[in-house]
Order: sequence, then C-alpha cells, then structure tokens
Amino acid sequence: MSTPAATALFAELPEVHPNSFAQWRALTGRIVYTMATKGELIVAVLFPLVITVAFYLPLRYVMQVQGIDYAQYVMPIIVLQTMAMTMMSNAQLAAFEALTGLSTRLQTMPIGALVPLMSRICAGMVRSTVSLAATIGYGFMIGFRFTGGLPQALAFCGFALAVGVVLTLGADALGSLTKNPEALSQALTLPILIFGMLSTGFVPEAAFPSWARAFARNQPISQFAQTLSDMAAGQLSWAGSWVSLVWIGGAAVLFLPLAVWASVRRS
Repeated sequence: MSTPAATALFAELPEVHPNSFAQWRALTGRIVYTMATKGELIVAVLFPLVITVAFYLPLRYVMQVQGIDYAQYVMPIIVLQTMAMTMMSNAQLAAFEALTGLSTRLQTMPIGALVPLMSRICAGMVRSTVSLAATIGYGFMIGFRFTGGLPQALAFCGFALAVGVVLTLGADALGSLTKNPEALSQALTLPILIFGMLSTGFVPEAAFPSWARAFARNQPISQFAQTLSDMAAGQLSWAGSWVSLVWIGGAAVLFLPLAVWASVRRS
C-alpha cells in the first residue's frame, strides 16, 4: 500500500497565514502577564516611592533655604530615574531570552523578525507607564504640580516615555548581545549613577565645582530634566528644548538599528 502524498494527507487542513500583529499581541501579552503575576508591576509602583523619598527628603530643607521649591525642582530627575529602571528591566529580559535560547527558538519559527523586539519594547512601555503614573502621584504628595496646563502636562508624560523607549532600545540591544543578566545589571548601574548624580536635576549648576559645571550642564540627563521642568512649569520653548531633542534623536538613530540588528542576528 503506497503512502499518500503529503499534499493529499494535509489537504483538508486550512492554509496557515502567519499574522505578525497576532504574534506581537501574544508575545507582549506573555511578558505583561509575567510582569503582573511575578510582582514586577508592583515593583514598578513601589520603586518610584523609594526614589522619591530618597531624593526629596535629604535636600528639601537645604533647597528651601535657597528659595527653591525642591519638589518642583527634583521631580524631573525622579521621573528619569524611573525610566532608567525600565531600561534595566528590559535589558535583563532580552539577556535572559538570549541566554535561555528563546530568542534562537523564535528565529526558527514563522514569526516576524521584529516581533520579539517590539513585544519587549511594548511591554517595557507598559511598565514605564505604570511607573510614570505612580511617580507623578508621589510627586503630587510632596507638592509637585503641573502649572502649565494640560497640553504641557501631556507633553511632559510623552517626553518622559520617549526617553524611556530610546534608552530601552539601547539596553535591549546590550541584553541580546551579552546574554548575561547579572553582569549587565551591574554594568548599567554605574552610568546611571554617574549621569544622574552629576546632573543639574538634583542641585543647581552653581553647586558643582567649576571644573564640573560644563559637563553637568550639557550632559543629556541634565538637558532632559530641564526640558521636563519647563514642561511642568508651562515654559516649554524651542530654544530651551532643542538640545534635548538632538540628544534623544541622536540616541534613537544609534540605538534603533543596533537593537534591530542584535534582535534578528543569528548566533
């Protein structure tokens, strides 16, 4: 008895049409579900509280003596620190998927080449949105206010999330390339501390030694913090924001191709 031809054997099965959107939805849902069940979203809510208390309480009286409303002043850098948390979480996720072979396995399946990357970035956006909402809530508790109206408040949130996405792209690329979650976390902590502490988001430029002021004033975190501060105060202008846009645009041009290449390459 002859074996039926493969075409006849599977003739009654429906033709498969891979759907990248459905694949993205499934993979993103998997990551978000894991974040919800493993307590990562709870951490995303509690971490901004720790950062707010740690940054606001030690310096509020010193700044008050200098006539600075420190809740209003420090809030942008707190927001940027919470975006950095998302960056580190996505880096660890990408490294874990590469380490365990999941990324390689997905490459052998009929899945869109960019679907795994986009699912990680979108899941990171969920985490960033939760953290940002919590951070703004804690900011209101210590006296932070949006005094520039709803449009600039929305611009504040949009710009913060844009910074988070760009940083996440770079971190995702590093995670996919290194395949080492623990070492990657340690490696990212140092630049976050350096750029955060040596920025004008914590203290005014005049508080730095003269030799460090140029760096503190012009480095990207200081520029991002100033732009966010202007948005919160309703003082957003092209003259005050173009440097931040150049920084974020340049980082996007660098990190996006790197993240795509790191995600689709076959090891």
